[in-house]
Amino acid sequence: MALFAVVFLACAVWAQSPAATQNSGTVPGTGAGVVENSAATRNLAIDDYFRILEIEDAQLSPEGKWVAYVVKTHDPKEDKNESRIWMVPTSGGSAIPLTAEGVSCDHPRWSPDGKYLAFLSGRAGPKGEKEDEDSKKEELWILNREGGEAQKITDTIQSVNSFSWSPAGDRIVLILQDPSISEIEAAKNKDKSDAKPKAHPWVIDRLHFKEDEIGYLDRRRTHLYVFELAGRKMTQITSGDYDDSAPAWSPDGRSIAFESNRSDSEDPDRNYNTDIWVVAADNTDQGKSLVRVTTNPGTDGSPAWSPDGKWIAFTSQLEPKLFQYATFHIAIAPAAGGDAKVLTLKLDRNSSEPRFSADGKWIYFIADDDGTQNLMRVPAMGGEITRPIGGRRMVQSFSLGKDGAAVAVIGELTRPPEVYFLSADGGDLKRLTTTNDALMAKIRLPDVEYVHFKSKDGTTVAGYLYEPPEYKPGTRYPAILRPHGGPVWAYYAEFNFDPQLFAANGYVVLTPNPRGSSGYGQDFCKAIYADWGHKDFEDDMAMVDYAVAQGIADPDKLGVGGWSYGGISTNFIITQTTRFKAAISGAGNFLYITNWGHDLYSRDWEIELGLPWENRELWEKLSPFNRVTKIKTPTLIMGGESDWNVPVINGEQMYQSLKRLGVPTLLVVYPGEYHEFSRPSFIQDRYERYLDWYNHYVKGEGPAIPPPATKTAD
Repeated sequence: MALFAVVFLACAVWAQSPAATQNSGTVPGTGAGVVENSAATRNLAIDDYFRILEIEDAQLSPEGKWVAYVVKTHDPKEDKNESRIWMVPTSGGSAIPLTAEGVSCDHPRWSPDGKYLAFLSGRAGPKGEKEDEDSKKEELWILNREGGEAQKITDTIQSVNSFSWSPAGDRIVLILQDPSISEIEAAKNKDKSDAKPKAHPWVIDRLHFKEDEIGYLDRRRTHLYVFELAGRKMTQITSGDYDDSAPAWSPDGRSIAFESNRSDSEDPDRNYNTDIWVVAADNTDQGKSLVRVTTNPGTDGSPAWSPDGKWIAFTSQLEPKLFQYATFHIAIAPAAGGDAKVLTLKLDRNSSEPRFSADGKWIYFIADDDGTQNLMRVPAMGGEITRPIGGRRMVQSFSLGKDGAAVAVIGELTRPPEVYFLSADGGDLKRLTTTNDALMAKIRLPDVEYVHFKSKDGTTVAGYLYEPPEYKPGTRYPAILRPHGGPVWAYYAEFNFDPQLFAANGYVVLTPNPRGSSGYGQDFCKAIYADWGHKDFEDDMAMVDYAVAQGIADPDKLGVGGWSYGGISTNFIITQTTRFKAAISGAGNFLYITNWGHDLYSRDWEIELGLPWENRELWEKLSPFNRVTKIKTPTLIMGGESDWNVPVINGEQMYQSLKRLGVPTLLVVYPGEYHEFSRPSFIQDRYERYLDWYNHYVKGEGPAIPPPATKTAD
């Protein structure tokens, strides 16, 4: 299972701000780049998490001269997060901010002629219009690249989830969820300053009835709407008790492909059988007349049209019984429906984001491979797979140009993600932004090595090993094992703040990719299916043994901890061994039966472990709770109050158990947080507690729980 206030400012700032510009630079096209920090003066600190700017969603303009991208900031003092859109020339030079500070804007997309940039924002509209409360209601905005303020294009009752331009640039397809009763009432009362939304009961009749960051689910669904720019007219083109997503326009603008689970053999809430469908862009019956492109019983998604409109590329999982453990392949099918052809069977790596080249000869995609993510391509009708962007790096996203050029957001072990440009001739990879270079030049970074070691049964496993910046060969250091989340996920060749922070504080950090991890093939991934805590435990411990055998880790000063499945692994590990002096369990399951009907994974539990009243023995066998008396390790337990992915009831039960057994423990619950934390002050608090707990129990330094006066309660 996959455990994973706005002020009125002009959103258009088509002018270069000297204080905000970013310089350009280049790095070689192969291998991982290294930030030159010979003049670095200090180690990484918790505050650096909030100084590092996050880059994502780079989009190449149609003529290939500019790249628009998003920069995210996190401010612990103001306790808020913000996203701004920037633009940088592909020829190199300073980046230009397109949206102002104080207003979050994201999802930039160029119009086909390159004259306009559309984006989503919850900022206020024309003067006098009320602000959208807490920037929650996002609308579509368009910015003229030649200058002027952005214009709000939509005025919907609910937020615009996503959108895509038509090939002619005259229409935009929107994804909207059916509005809630509260949203409808708010729209009716938007001119009444004293109107307050009424509370309504949740009325639930779905099998899948809960999602993290949403809560209880009703029958409101996401559908496609075509918005005509000239007349500001919006037409709903899909409907029904289904969720529709990932719309893609056909080259002639007549049709839109999308993904949807419209299972007719059983309740769609019981499976993950999304297919690719096609609907006419001028459809007037709300999508009752559809063409079904794929019939695979597994998950098909992310459709992309060939330039001639004859084919649709998509991602496809071929073994639905394995659900998350099954490899996502790249496949193609006739746009009118017919036999699909899988193009990446021999690769056997999770693949995503298929895109046809402008000439239709290639399909580009991102593949998860051996602790990296590379940009790969395969001939459209099948053949040898090549890597336009390879090496030990992390390609997070990419965008293709009409001439074969590409831009990508790429992270490296020693550098946070930046925007890169690859010319059509496939020359050196040119870095266009140096957003975090000034900060990173001040920081001494650890050496990070990708190591291989043998597990208990002889299986070769890999992982990243971080050494403290002051590391001296021949000296043993306290070490922290950090099992990753997922379970189908991995540690990658990217700048990972958590192990970087621990290394900066004098720890060797071990981040293994045990069986269950993505990037090593389907057999490696499914090895832990319905068997959590067996082979992955052996693989995790094998990395500890490796670090000890290499003379790097001190066997008497070991800590363990992780989040989500990393927390689950931690819970299992400390029931099996007392080697660790301290543990931190974040958002981890403990008594598995507790989660049935309470978290968002009821169908996942049923697929993997069976119904609890029919297969209770397996549920109990795997639950760490049933070996709780074996736990002797001081354990810090954390979770978000509103987490429906791994509800905090797991942490509460674990805390109560350890407290009753006399094991040193502490439970920290963060108000209003989901599975992934967003509030900067809480993220800061969590990092401080990490270090306090490990420093006390592993190093024997300082208090495990500092006096309350030194902590911020809310």
